[in-house]
Amino acid sequence: MELSEVQALQTQVLWAAFVVSMAFGAVAQRTNFCTMGAISDIFNMGSWIRMRMWGMAVGVAMIGFHAMGWLGWIDTSQTIYSSARVLWLSAVVGGAMFGFGMVLASGCGSKTLVRIGEGNLKSLVVFFVMGFGAYSAMRGMAGLARSRTLDQVSFDLPGGNAVPAWLPALIGTDPATTGLMLGLVVGGGLVAWALWDAEFRSSANSLLAGLGIGGVIAAMWWVIGHMGFVAEHPETLEPTYLGTAGGRMQALSFTSPMARTLDWFMSFDANTTLSLGVVSVAGVVLGALAWSLYERSFQWEGFRGTQDTALHLVGALFMGIGGVTAGGCTVGQGLSGMSTLSVTSMIAVGGIMLGAVLGLRLQMWLIMRE
Repeated sequence: MELSEVQALQTQVLWAAFVVSMAFGAVAQRTNFCTMGAISDIFNMGSWIRMRMWGMAVGVAMIGFHAMGWLGWIDTSQTIYSSARVLWLSAVVGGAMFGFGMVLASGCGSKTLVRIGEGNLKSLVVFFVMGFGAYSAMRGMAGLARSRTLDQVSFDLPGGNAVPAWLPALIGTDPATTGLMLGLVVGGGLVAWALWDAEFRSSANSLLAGLGIGGVIAAMWWVIGHMGFVAEHPETLEPTYLGTAGGRMQALSFTSPMARTLDWFMSFDANTTLSLGVVSVAGVVLGALAWSLYERSFQWEGFRGTQDTALHLVGALFMGIGGVTAGGCTVGQGLSGMSTLSVTSMIAVGGIMLGAVLGLRLQMWLIMRE
């Protein structure tokens, strides 16, 4: 493939990723899909409806990802989640920081972008602070501290991080077949668990959230893993996945992409190229904006006072640093990572939920004190 053909294909891949990201923003805005909200509903009201949305979305994405691997459309062993090294302490601590921060900041990274599209100026501030924190954890002082402490604690899994990569040696099947079997069992189980509830089944919004968000994640795996795959890049002579920052297959995530978006705006020059992270951030905001304008729910909103401002600033910083430390957010590790059956993603999600519960307890204490 000639360089000009690769460049043209990369443009097509980024446009496709932008459209898929807009669909994510529109569906999330329409259905009020929110991981933090799902945990909060359980903690405060005992309602599992939004958690069932989240579970169904993971299940649909998981089935789609492993079905595409079994069909040969994508190579499931080449994702950013397939490393043999499991940074379990980083996943736990970073996840807890992220979960704690998303409660203080009124939502995770994806919800922040959706709320910007709805006219929430608080979320715009959260975006800038979260992006700053993420950049610090990637290339600054927080990143140096992370690499010298938390990242030093790890263990390796033979064959890779994802369960279908090392399980075949135990049961005697090939990775693609094992992945499909696990995807159908685990992913299908999550979908069945969501549909088991009659109230969930009767809600069009709930079904749209589960099927729509899960379908969007699977679609992004296809865009990057199939459409964007080049077996031999003319410049490096190595296989690569176009549109990604590191050349490896990935789907949606929003913590590091926020940092990359800020960097793209601040350091733009003639040689600057777009990446999946930047277009996905823009796509989610514009998708949410388009739907909020369509249903006439767009409304400007600002901070209520000093405490509200302080909590959002602290929460945003925790999310930025924690999300990078954990290797992803509620979408990056929670939806995209869990769809690959990554062990690190499972650990990170556990950390996020733990941090969210701690954040909700702090909120309850502040309310009781007032």
